[in-house]
Amino acid sequence: MGCGAHLTFQSEGAAICPQTGFWVRAIGAHPIVQIRTADLLTRNSKRRFYSLKTAPKVEAPGGAERSKVLLHPQDLEIAKLPNGLMIASLENYSPVSRIGVFIKAGSRYETTTNLGTAHLLRLASNLTTKGASAFKITRGIEAVGGSLSDTVLEYLLNVTTAPEFRRWEVAEANPRLRIDKAIAFQNPQVGVLENLHAAAYRNALANSLYCPDYVIGKITSEQLHQFVQNNFTSGRMALVGLGVSHSDLKQIGEHFLNIRSGSGSAGEKAKYRGGEIRELNSHSLVHAAVVAEGAAVGSAEANAFSVLQHVLGAGPLIKRGSSVTSKLIQGVAKATALPFDVTAFNVNYSDSGLFGVYTVSQASAAGEVIKAALNQVKAVAQGGVTDAEVTRAKNQLKAAYLMSVESSEGLLDEIGSQALASGAYTSPSAAAEKIDSVATADIVNAAKKFVSGKKSMAASGDLANTPFVDEL
Repeated sequence: MGCGAHLTFQSEGAAICPQTGFWVRAIGAHPIVQIRTADLLTRNSKRRFYSLKTAPKVEAPGGAERSKVLLHPQDLEIAKLPNGLMIASLENYSPVSRIGVFIKAGSRYETTTNLGTAHLLRLASNLTTKGASAFKITRGIEAVGGSLSDTVLEYLLNVTTAPEFRRWEVAEANPRLRIDKAIAFQNPQVGVLENLHAAAYRNALANSLYCPDYVIGKITSEQLHQFVQNNFTSGRMALVGLGVSHSDLKQIGEHFLNIRSGSGSAGEKAKYRGGEIRELNSHSLVHAAVVAEGAAVGSAEANAFSVLQHVLGAGPLIKRGSSVTSKLIQGVAKATALPFDVTAFNVNYSDSGLFGVYTVSQASAAGEVIKAALNQVKAVAQGGVTDAEVTRAKNQLKAAYLMSVESSEGLLDEIGSQALASGAYTSPSAAAEKIDSVATADIVNAAKKFVSGKKSMAASGDLANTPFVDEL
């Protein structure tokens, strides 16, 4: 069974939101670097794959013989080792296992002296470690077919705890930053959302996911070592496994007992300020985002903002057709006959959040589109929403969430993010109950908070007809 294991770094939010299709900055509570060995055959693969052949024959109703395998369902288990490492496992009897190491080490923990370090780390997971060369890591995992064996565990441990960051390898990796950044910024949404966070915050979340141009080529191995020393500690890590028993995963976790202990660099709490960044260019389409401070992840208010997002419109919910129930679409359509797109924007972090609208419009109609979208939020704040609309929005939100954790990769990400954020896990059924508990009054109050809150704005394109944030 060739499964093709791989090691990847994933930091705070360079991902597409499943509800909106827009690039968002984080999935879950914290910026993370994730080191994952994916699609791993378990130690017990033979027992898993051939259990049907060796299972005893039992007599079914009517006298027919059939094979029966008794698999007892297990709940997700979370434990904290003495050194602070979180262990979370779900034995779902999948023939393919996934293991991920999640670390609180995203760009928000950078300082002015090491900007871009987290970006380079995302590209550096296969560089030489104290226990294995870059070639050995890549070739070794391919050679064993990604089996969950001592070989793969050795690589996982080395990449996490013993990187060498050889100077010549770091020098060769630096140019890849420019390529990675150029590819990402081909999507205008990336630049707008990067500018939006820079305008909204004074620190932490203001740091870009991508290395500044003036730093590319200048990040040193010493800076990488220092960043790892400060952030790659046991108290900032979570080891998550799917298709692995909790006892097996704890044994794997014991290999991490020698890593640096403690919580490492605490980092600063994000400080929302409000502001505006405008990027003039010759593009005929104007991308604009207008937000106010929303809610931190895990709060009851965060659920209200998430439902409000779907009341207003969180992007297309079917593959073909128009989002006819979207208040934003309906409102903006009355303001312009030109093509446009609009969606509600909502992201939650451990200590803050952003809520607002994101619009794409023809340059000549940008002002009308943005103002019409904001008027729809104001209407909800004034009570212009029905219980039926809230119920529909809650059902859409639950469906979107459940679809996001349907895949093993999505579920692994969700468990890892929650384990780092709170040391606990909210099951999909419990999450659905929390969504159902949101009342219409909560939606109105969330809209009021946006309307009265200090605004931040980012826009790019031909901005001649795009109003400034203080004009809104």
